[in-house]
Amino acid sequence: MTALLTIIIVLFVAVALWQMVKIFDLAQVGSSNTQIADDKDNKINGYLMIGFLIFIYAITIVSFIYLGDLPLVSNSASEHGPGLDSLMVISMIVIFIVQIVTQFLLHYFAFKYRGEKGKKALFYADNNKLEAIWTGIPVVVLAGLIMYGLFTWNDIMTIDTEDDPLVIELYAQQFNWKARYGGEDNVLGKANVRLIDIDRANILGVAEDDPNAQDDVIVTELHLPKGRPILFKMRSQDVLHSAYMPHFRAQMNCVPGMVTQFSFTPTMTTDEMRQTEEIKEKVQNINKIRAEKSKELAASGEQPLDPYEFDYLLLCNKICGKSHYNMQMKIVVETEEEFNAWMAEQQKFANSLLN
Repeated sequence: MTALLTIIIVLFVAVALWQMVKIFDLAQVGSSNTQIADDKDNKINGYLMIGFLIFIYAITIVSFIYLGDLPLVSNSASEHGPGLDSLMVISMIVIFIVQIVTQFLLHYFAFKYRGEKGKKALFYADNNKLEAIWTGIPVVVLAGLIMYGLFTWNDIMTIDTEDDPLVIELYAQQFNWKARYGGEDNVLGKANVRLIDIDRANILGVAEDDPNAQDDVIVTELHLPKGRPILFKMRSQDVLHSAYMPHFRAQMNCVPGMVTQFSFTPTMTTDEMRQTEEIKEKVQNINKIRAEKSKELAASGEQPLDPYEFDYLLLCNKICGKSHYNMQMKIVVETEEEFNAWMAEQQKFANSLLN
């Protein structure tokens, strides 16, 4: 009801303003009402363009001072992360320089060459030199960025099986993640959504008669050993999802009916990332906000919020339904010894089936 009343009031105010404008126009008896811009109009607009240019530069500087968090990207926790971050920073620098130059030329030329009586515009019907310049510069810059991007992408997507990567399947479904490890043989058993059997707790559709599947391990919390290459095989049960691990600079779509893959090598354990100054500051700020919110909750008799602790997360980066926002899985990066100890405690697929 409140929203409806607000909309009605806004409509009434808009109608009133419209009527006032009409009255003001009718009151301008004897004044020029031509729609053609004269020298005065052009001069005003020219100075407004300069004013807007100054505003753009000022708001940019203010944003850098008060909102800028340099470096632009940080806290990468994978081997390929710094290279991807460098590509992003270089792209942003190029975009920033181009924006500064083009905005200056656009607004300054609008001011300098504003319309004036008796002034004839100078124009070129054809100028090969100018066309070569404004075509050649973008071609060279974009070609450089594209080549750099292709080399970076190839480095990321080239998977060397001789490095003995740990094979893990990421299984997406509305609205949760499951991870399946290849077990002692590091080979995933065959799987298909048609083989899903809820009555036997075969929730991923793993082929029960496949010898490679017997030692597979299915978990709801992803553990990764630091320093070892990880090869992810990704499946989706229902709709298009996207496996997004921001700190590892990793993202790949999970497409129903096919298997996609992505590989990276973790370089920082969860504990090591928690000890970085940026993460400490982030956790401190979040917990300060949570403490204030907890006071309000406690005053109203509700359960206060738990303190926040940083964890790596696997997120879904595609809008896959009403609970998309909550589709995430905790990632724990640990030493090889800790990972092996954790893996030894997990139940194998063959032992998890119900009779």
